[in-house]
Amino acid sequence: MMAHADLEAQIDSWRSYVQRSQAISPADVDELEDHLREQIAERKATGLDDEEAFLVAIRRLGNLDAVSREFAREHSDRLWKQLVLLPETTDDDGGTPPWRELAVVLALAVGAGIAVKAGFSLIENENVFARNLGLLVFPFLAGYFAWKRRLTLPVLAALAIPFAVLAVVINVYPFSPGGSTELLAVLHAPVILWMLAGLAYVGGRWQSDSRRMDFVRFTGEFAIYYTLLALGGAVLIGLTLGAFSLIGTDFEPVLAEWILPFAVPGALVVAAWLVEAKQNVVENIAPVLTRIFTPLTILMLLALLGVLAVSGGLVNVDRELLILMDAILILVLALLLYSISARDSLARPGLSDGLQLLLVGAALAVDAVMLTAMLTRIAEFGFSPNKIAALGLNVLLLVHLVRAGWLTIGFIRGRRPFGQLENWQTQYLPVYGAWAAVVVVVFPPVFSFT
Repeated sequence: MMAHADLEAQIDSWRSYVQRSQAISPADVDELEDHLREQIAERKATGLDDEEAFLVAIRRLGNLDAVSREFAREHSDRLWKQLVLLPETTDDDGGTPPWRELAVVLALAVGAGIAVKAGFSLIENENVFARNLGLLVFPFLAGYFAWKRRLTLPVLAALAIPFAVLAVVINVYPFSPGGSTELLAVLHAPVILWMLAGLAYVGGRWQSDSRRMDFVRFTGEFAIYYTLLALGGAVLIGLTLGAFSLIGTDFEPVLAEWILPFAVPGALVVAAWLVEAKQNVVENIAPVLTRIFTPLTILMLLALLGVLAVSGGLVNVDRELLILMDAILILVLALLLYSISARDSLARPGLSDGLQLLLVGAALAVDAVMLTAMLTRIAEFGFSPNKIAALGLNVLLLVHLVRAGWLTIGFIRGRRPFGQLENWQTQYLPVYGAWAAVVVVVFPPVFSFT
């Protein structure tokens, strides 16, 4: 018999599937969910258990694709309205006027640019500026989520305290200039800040698996939008530089000192707003992207395994290669998370699930080789902050991938629901934030700030 929690999980999965339809608005999804819950209650009143009532109610709603087509015929303009810059929301329907949200976003984007420009001008030491760069931008990104979600004071305090602790650690620790622990702090502080941004994004509901998975989807879509903004900006800047060079004017100082300090951090806030406003459009691209890049990534991992096999011994593996491999494994993990977040949790196992299992297997093989190489190098040359940080990350990746592979096998064989695989991803993500905090806070004093 399906427990109440399992019933809610099934309703959440159904709702996520419905929301992927471009023709169905959020208000329509709420209406359909109310109708579904009424059907479930009526079926339970006749003596059916939760599972039976849910299945019967789903059938009573009819074929979902047919429902989507019906909505599309009646509201054919909705698909195009999703591509309009400003949503049609007014004070009369309880929403935020479009001009007000746009004004807030632009103000926060400009504020992030001003903060970065001020930091660039006031902080002469490049290493200190690099340590503080994320701290300068995060308040504006989190501020947008706080405004959007109307966060309560306890949630704001939960965000402010770790942010303040991180700011103190980053600026008070006596790092050796250019030392390993300083570089590790620069690399890991953004991970902590992004986790804090996730807390703001979920609106304080950080114990909800579905909300954490929403943040995973947001992260993937955010990366797509920011990349598109960056590519468009690069083209515009390239054309501008070419035009100014032809008339004999040096545009690079203006670009370096004013445009980039404002554009790069400001685009982070704008990209977050675009995801919030247009998430249904990009979410339909997600399955296509994962189906294209999953087999390509598998081929890349197999090629890398071949490179490692002929590298001439694990001790002689170049350190830069190991760093690059870590970056590739993180990219593989991101692809895995995004593919899971984009999958219909109610669909049966298919070819894409088999490819995903193959991707996990190839990543595990690469990770195992890397762990062996790292342990061999540590045995040969001794410990260092960089080696321990990389070793810890690879151990975390190994645990994550092993469990993900095991749950995927169980799902493909029909012995486990897809929800277990999905929940594992969201439940394990905070571990990476905790490890980043250890690297930033604990490593420097342990290794004498070198």
